[in-house]
Amino acid sequence: MTTTPRSRARSFDSAAALYGQHRPGYPEALYDAVEELAGRRFAGARVADVGAGTGIGTAPMRARGAEVVAVEPGDGMAAEFRRTRPGIPIVRGDGDRLPLAGAAFDFLTYAQAWHWTDPARSVPEARRVLKPGGALAIWWNDLDESADWVAGQAERIRAFFGAGGPGGAIAGGSGAVGGSAQALGYRTLPRGLGSGLDSGFATRSVPWSRRIPLEAHLANLASHSAFLLLGEAGTREFLDAERERLDPLFPDGTVEEPYVVTLSVAVIRDGAVAALADGAPGT
Repeated sequence: MTTTPRSRARSFDSAAALYGQHRPGYPEALYDAVEELAGRRFAGARVADVGAGTGIGTAPMRARGAEVVAVEPGDGMAAEFRRTRPGIPIVRGDGDRLPLAGAAFDFLTYAQAWHWTDPARSVPEARRVLKPGGALAIWWNDLDESADWVAGQAERIRAFFGAGGPGGAIAGGSGAVGGSAQALGYRTLPRGLGSGLDSGFATRSVPWSRRIPLEAHLANLASHSAFLLLGEAGTREFLDAERERLDPLFPDGTVEEPYVVTLSVAVIRDGAVAALADGAPGT
């Protein structure tokens, strides 16, 4: 089975409710960091959240007082967004062709979504829609493999989706599941486009965790594109085996999932891009 980035991205449409219910949210510390690196607060700001999905990353910015519009290409995800976030406007589109006015936004955000874009198109689009002084904020949320049980699970997922595993027919690997942002080569910031973005990002890592039932943890895994494309039988095979492995580690049936959010922010200044904090990566 050959897959493309488009087919992987659109696989979420068939499982939008599963995605919305079981994918993790983001800690308040992440939004604090976005504000700090951007040099302004969300309150009163105009924000476009691109690849908004079911609105997991969108709603907290609205709660902080931002005027937010969501941009989402998928039918199923957009429908779930409208069902669960009726007070937030949503338009159809993607980062390569933003259906937004030029120089109109203070923030352009991509939560778990930048890797679905073509930077040759999405970078000029970001520069077009952001006001001078506006910020492009990109982040990915990953299970923290410094925890032994997470590292073990990630290795099993990589083996399962490797060339010799039952899921090996899913070309392009396992996507976000089973790999950190640093390890996944396709998760790269814009480079070599003559846009000034090569050195224009300030970066932070934001650790956090959540406690959820074991079944919710397994449902979270099932919501990733690799498993959605694999199909029900193959996904059930992996999750049944994983349940047996994790049961002894979490005898009360509650899993503490440790995460690290990797955040990168660049600020547009008079047609150029400059990072705050002297451009030095944060920790």
